[in-house]
Amino acid sequence: MNTPVSAVDILPYEPAHQAAFRDLNHEWITRYFVLEDLDRRMLDDPQGYILDRGGYIFMARHNGQLVGTCALVYEHEGVYELAKMAVTPAAQGLGIGYLLGQAVINKAREIGAREIELLSNRKLAPALALYRKLGFAEAPLLPSEYQRSDIRMVLAL
Repeated sequence: MNTPVSAVDILPYEPAHQAAFRDLNHEWITRYFVLEDLDRRMLDDPQGYILDRGGYIFMARHNGQLVGTCALVYEHEGVYELAKMAVTPAAQGLGIGYLLGQAVINKAREIGAREIELLSNRKLAPALALYRKLGFAEAPLLPSEYQRSDIRMVLAL
């Protein structure tokens, strides 16, 4: 049975969330891939790598526990990346990823972004379905620091 979305709070990131941000992402990345240098930089220093550069991070809380996260990373003028979306397996299927995605999209619109892009991997079918539900469409893959990326998706705002 699905949990009502009212039972989930989407919170702005604060420094006390750093361990949860790291652990949630580490959990899914190492389940499917290996941690790459760019992952380590973002996860070890989200303040310096994401927030101080003009980005945002959101956390999802369910039953008092931080169970999900998603970042909006500044790329260049008007363009941001949806990155580091993670929901712990025990909380998957509750619509938390969708709520996090909506929070990122709403923030991007609020700050005047014109486009959000993301990089993913085709073997992550549930994630790709979520991104399509949020309005993202496949776009040409550009060179990336990530070895695991084999698909790029874009949402024009």
